[in-house]
Amino acid sequence: DFTPDDLRPELNRCGIKGTVLVQVLHQVGGETEECLDLCNEVEFVRGVVGWLPLADPDATARALERLRSRGKLVGVRHLISNEPDPRWLLQDGVIESQKLLAAAGLAFDAIPVNAAQFESVLELAERLPELKIVINHLGRPPLPERGWEPWATQVARAAEHRNVSIKLSIGLDVIMRWRWSTDEMRRYSDHVLDLFTSNRVMAASNWPVILLGATYAQTWEGISDLVAALPIDERHAIMSGTAERVYGL
Repeated sequence: DFTPDDLRPELNRCGIKGTVLVQVLHQVGGETEECLDLCNEVEFVRGVVGWLPLADPDATARALERLRSRGKLVGVRHLISNEPDPRWLLQDGVIESQKLLAAAGLAFDAIPVNAAQFESVLELAERLPELKIVINHLGRPPLPERGWEPWATQVARAAEHRNVSIKLSIGLDVIMRWRWSTDEMRRYSDHVLDLFTSNRVMAASNWPVILLGATYAQTWEGISDLVAALPIDERHAIMSGTAERVYGL
């Protein structure tokens, strides 16, 4: 287990003043509530992307009301990669719950790890233009195999939806088969930056998962290097401004 005391020296070393905690477990109590409590206890925790039972709109509404009064809930994530049905996101109940998120001004974070799941995210973005969608981990670029399609085309289609943002980070399924390399990552990050531009790209560490393939400092330095050639206002947007706007920090 990792605690804020483990993260604090990493943030200080990299000059980072605040962060958003993102769920891992599919449970309303426990992890999500504990993370929300940290918003009131730890100075650098600015918000939480938690979990809600999206397949049940009534339960989602009840949990949403309770959790928002507990701390700074800024978004919801469901690990669609764990669902056997790639169209899980498009079930009627899930769509109704997503409408509740949109009405509350919350973002929905998604991690598509294959083309079929990415298609569901694209359809969700089209059906609910009022919902802020944040694609995590660059949408799972095929870095280990140095591939390109269909990821590149799906990212381009995602960028056409103004309600979609994307995180400049690397996910578990990639880092398990690939060691951090800024040079190898640049082709993919440049593609995303060209399409989404800085106002819809946000840096993310994916700590502590990223420790399987890189240190926190290596990750942050690598992301900083990937955007180093951009004007200062665009770098600021990627490193903090986009997250502040999308999550309402």
